[in-house]
Amino acid sequence: MNGFMLATIALAVGIVLGVLIRMFIAKSQAKSAEQTAQRLIEEAKLVAETKKKEGLLEVKEIMERERRNFDKETRERRQEVQNLERRLSQREENLDKKLDLLEKKERDLQNRERSIQAKEKTLENEEREVARAKEEQKNLLAKIAGITAEEAKRILMHSLEEEAKKDAALLSKKIENEAREQAERKAKEILSVAIQKVAAEHTADITTTSVPINNEEIKGRIIGREGRNIRAFEQATGVDLIIDDTPEAITISAFDGVRRETAKVALERLISDGRIHPARIEEVVEKVKREMENNVKEAGEQAALESGVPGLNPEILKLLGKLKYRTSYGQNQLQHTLEVTWLAGTIAGELGVDVSFCKRAALLHDLGKAVDHEVEGTHHQISADIAKKYNESPKMINAILSHHEGIEEPKSPEAFVIAAADAISAARPGARRESIEHYLKRLEKLEKLAMSFRGVTSAYAIQAGREIRILVEPDDVDDKGAQVLARDIAKKVEQELEYPGQIKVTVIREVRAQETAK
Repeated sequence: MNGFMLATIALAVGIVLGVLIRMFIAKSQAKSAEQTAQRLIEEAKLVAETKKKEGLLEVKEIMERERRNFDKETRERRQEVQNLERRLSQREENLDKKLDLLEKKERDLQNRERSIQAKEKTLENEEREVARAKEEQKNLLAKIAGITAEEAKRILMHSLEEEAKKDAALLSKKIENEAREQAERKAKEILSVAIQKVAAEHTADITTTSVPINNEEIKGRIIGREGRNIRAFEQATGVDLIIDDTPEAITISAFDGVRRETAKVALERLISDGRIHPARIEEVVEKVKREMENNVKEAGEQAALESGVPGLNPEILKLLGKLKYRTSYGQNQLQHTLEVTWLAGTIAGELGVDVSFCKRAALLHDLGKAVDHEVEGTHHQISADIAKKYNESPKMINAILSHHEGIEEPKSPEAFVIAAADAISAARPGARRESIEHYLKRLEKLEKLAMSFRGVTSAYAIQAGREIRILVEPDDVDDKGAQVLARDIAKKVEQELEYPGQIKVTVIREVRAQETAK
């Protein structure tokens, strides 16, 4: 029993001691943990304090930077505002000035308006006074003259019209004379230089259309049995042979000058050879045709060389060579073309325009005459179509089309040069021939036209139709009216007649006083 109690006591003491020990150990551990926690709290406080200081420094730096930026932007904005204020101030000043100016102008306009109104009133009063004075003059004139106001007005208007016409004629004559003197002086200088440099002969060779023969027997041989030789010749050459009673001559007829020349040469060779039959005719004609092709080509190349126009298409050179066998008004076309080329180049040089262009245009201006018997249309249009075909410029086409009046207006100085050169070559003495019938009809029309004017008693065409002298009735036409009549006749001649060169119109008014002594 005692042992059990002792054991129980010992166990109880052991439990108490264990509990005390554990409590002690727990207090020790709690104290140590409290110290650790205190240390950690202090360390955390130090770290937080450090971070706080660093954050404050960073915030201060950011605030300082933002403050500087704000100050800078503020200064800039302030400067812009100041600039705007200055500009607004200047605009305000300008507006004030303009407003003052407008007010001043408005006051001036008001003053002028009042002045104009006052003048209008004055003019109205004066007009009424003038109208009243006119009415009084009309009444007085009607009483004195015994005519109505309308009749007096008509007489006065007619008188004023006649006087105005005379004054206009005198003024026009004066201006025309001054302009003509200056133009003629300059034109004479240019044209004299051009003509002196060219110095072409006054007459050109005309293609022969008849072949001389030694005896009449050759005509029968050319005709051949049942006409087979002449048919073969005409078929091979494309011409008509006229074998009639004309002594010692055979006539060749054809529009194509090249064909006519080919037939002429072939016929001369056949007559010289004596062998005339269809086979021989074909052989000789073919040989002459080949020679003529070479001659035409050489003539075109020589013309281009003489005129100084390089780079022409070979087909254009052939057409140019054909002009050697083409005539117009008795003037050889190739000679005319070369003459126009030389004149155009010289005139262009004197005027300071494109010399090369003028020479080329002059060389092409009548190219259509080489084929105008084969192609429909005027030679101007045919020439222009040929130039277009070989890619000539629109300026060149205009120069070709406008070298005669009425087709197209010249659009360049060079086009006027071509027209002038062509007119000089065609109109100079001896350049062209015209039939006597056509010549007489032209003179008759000229005289008849002059006689159609009132006051003309007679008209005479002189100097081969280049001048017409008109005698007028002195009672119907006075000295001033003679100038008006001359101008009117010249204008009508330009509108209704066709003529080469120029026609001078001279009006002669003569008053003769005659008495008989008894």
